[in-house]
Amino acid sequence: MEHAGLFITLEGVDGCGKTTQSKLIADALEAAGHEVVRVREPGGARLSEKIRLMVLDPGNTDMCDECELLLYEAARAQNVREVIEPALKRGATVVCDRFYDSTYAYQAAGRRLSADMVRMANQLGSCGLVPDVTLVFDLDPSSAFGRAVQEGVDRLEGEGMEFQRRVRGGYAELAKEDPQRVRTVDASGSVEVVYSRVVAALRDIVLL
Repeated sequence: MEHAGLFITLEGVDGCGKTTQSKLIADALEAAGHEVVRVREPGGARLSEKIRLMVLDPGNTDMCDECELLLYEAARAQNVREVIEPALKRGATVVCDRFYDSTYAYQAAGRRLSADMVRMANQLGSCGLVPDVTLVFDLDPSSAFGRAVQEGVDRLEGEGMEFQRRVRGGYAELAKEDPQRVRTVDASGSVEVVYSRVVAALRDIVLL
């Protein structure tokens, strides 16, 4: 998909601090005069936000893994077509809290669904859109989990520590496969310290 804007995605295990960092990145870009569209997954578009409520609802314990995968992809496709693609075409910078790398980490590595099947589903759900750069905020799940559950546990967070460790391993695989796009950021330390690492990781893409 050709676009004039810049597409930045942020990834990591639950509680790694990426949502805080996405706001700092967006604020810095806006201060520098860029149009910034900040979105999250699942969510963003109206229909995608409705799917978010369904897929993260801790009461939906009967949801099978394949249903979960397809719901994420449906939410993503709507978000891409309705929000992300138009923003990129007009030259905006899109900062997205999770994208298809999350689906690989959570559904392929975490749920242990077929990696090939997840990649095919990601191609469909993303409508062929590839992030320009992806930051993976790496933090030991035992440290991240306490942050993640402060306001309650959603359906994915409730899967436990071993699940989160598999997710972290999935992200490590992606960074190894595509180091130019997928850049690992040490997420330990204060918000300010982590942000300084973000600035360094994006230096060749955009100045913050």
